[in-house]
Amino acid sequence: MEDINVRSVRYPITVDQKFEKIALKLGRTKRQVFIQMVDYFYKSKKDPLDLNDELLKNALMKNHKDYIGFIRKQEDMLLIPIKTETDRMIASQSQLIDRFNTQVLKANVDLLNNQNAQVRKFTEMDTLMETIRKNQKGKEQLKAQFLFIMDSYIKSRDAFGMMTPGREKEELISVTKSQISLL
Repeated sequence: MEDINVRSVRYPITVDQKFEKIALKLGRTKRQVFIQMVDYFYKSKKDPLDLNDELLKNALMKNHKDYIGFIRKQEDMLLIPIKTETDRMIASQSQLIDRFNTQVLKANVDLLNNQNAQVRKFTEMDTLMETIRKNQKGKEQLKAQFLFIMDSYIKSRDAFGMMTPGREKEELISVTKSQISLL
């Protein structure tokens, strides 16, 4: 079998020390790290002299611009129309709420006024009913007193005989009339 390790690279001791630190840090042999470095630079086409990695910066900038463009396009297509429609909806909802509140408040005021008017009418009716009840009781008492006076008159008149003087009869009539007038 043929040995594939036929090439060698010579470099200063300071570079070897750095190279050793990198290999230890990565946990690989120096040979593996060297092969991986060559593959990395070969595949990525990066220049080892370019420490700032301009290709990476350019790729990131291109991706950044693409993302920004995508976001702006989405903003124009979606976000601005959604915000516009949301603002319009909020304004219409606000108008609905204002109109609703105005009508409901007016209806509540009207209802309260009508209830207060009914309360006043019921109070007046209660007062009138109480007055009627008192007058009804007064009429009943008046009738009872009138019947008492009339019974007294009838008894007194029946007690009179044919010989009773007219003056007593007139006196009985005047007493009865005065009692009735006191009612």
